[in-house]
Amino acid sequence: MPPGPPGGREREILTAIVETFIASGEPVGSRTIARASREGLSPATIRNVMADLADAGYLEQPHTSAGRVPTAEAYRYYVEQLSGETHLSHENQSIIQDTLTGVTDVAEFMERTSHVLSLISHGVGVTVASTGPRNALEHVYFSRLSDQKVLAVVVTRSGVVRDRVLRLDIPQADLDLASRYLNDNFRGWTMEDMRAELARRIETERGEYQALMKSIERLYQQGALASNEGTDVVFVEGAANLVTGEEDRQRLQDMLRTLEEKEKVVKLLGAYLDTRQEAVRVVIGLDEALPSMQNFVLIGAPARVGGEVRGSLAVIGPTRLDYQHTMSAVSYIARLFDKLLNESE
Repeated sequence: MPPGPPGGREREILTAIVETFIASGEPVGSRTIARASREGLSPATIRNVMADLADAGYLEQPHTSAGRVPTAEAYRYYVEQLSGETHLSHENQSIIQDTLTGVTDVAEFMERTSHVLSLISHGVGVTVASTGPRNALEHVYFSRLSDQKVLAVVVTRSGVVRDRVLRLDIPQADLDLASRYLNDNFRGWTMEDMRAELARRIETERGEYQALMKSIERLYQQGALASNEGTDVVFVEGAANLVTGEEDRQRLQDMLRTLEEKEKVVKLLGAYLDTRQEAVRVVIGLDEALPSMQNFVLIGAPARVGGEVRGSLAVIGPTRLDYQHTMSAVSYIARLFDKLLNESE
């Protein structure tokens, strides 16, 4: 990475070019910058500075007759100047709070977050809800839907809710006994430990609780307590936002295919978001993790509750993105995640 522009004038002009290009999407000429120059610089002076910035790797010229556009290095420099100076408008704070306030379920929070991030940033909202060490049982519920159909609902302490329809015929009274037994005996147990202990009890306590253990055994065998241990719940919203702004159709198709593959999304966020980081991270150029994501940007942060990482949230978009606005939104939601989920526990 080249060093930052050496002088104040160069830095001011580069910042103006980046912000003008983000706003307009059109190559920026010296006359445009001259009209907005606080120093009253002439177009000729600005052209000379732009030539120096191009030689230093900060600007490029898409066509010989056009103005200049920022390179990835220009965006990196620009983002560094924004660190610690981002603020979210009251309007967007209200949109986010209206969307997320009252949510106590981690997976639902992440699903809504992917939507509101795509709405506010005009990029792709991406969230991952982890189901790691806190994948402990909070509550289980069984309901007889009809003959040969039972609904099993498992809620974990990480806030993930999973439901399955099982092909079983068990009276509702027996289902209530089974759910009461599991909730009374296993609330707070990890799913793996609970299943191991249940297998033991089904054998050792069969005589004492014959009917109850028979119902639990049938539910257990049909996968009522399966939890997809070790998986992550992924939400992606707003891919259509990229369709309108991307002229390279093949590159767009490759990128959309990547976003459709959930394990690649998890890999992408895992590669660039450090669980130890406190601030929002901005990564420009994602091709080191996934070649199809070259020239795209990730703005993201871990999602914590009381210092414990429960997932991650991010926006993926083109390099011509409103960085300040998007960084503010990601930071605000990450803090709100901690506040709301702490209050619910």
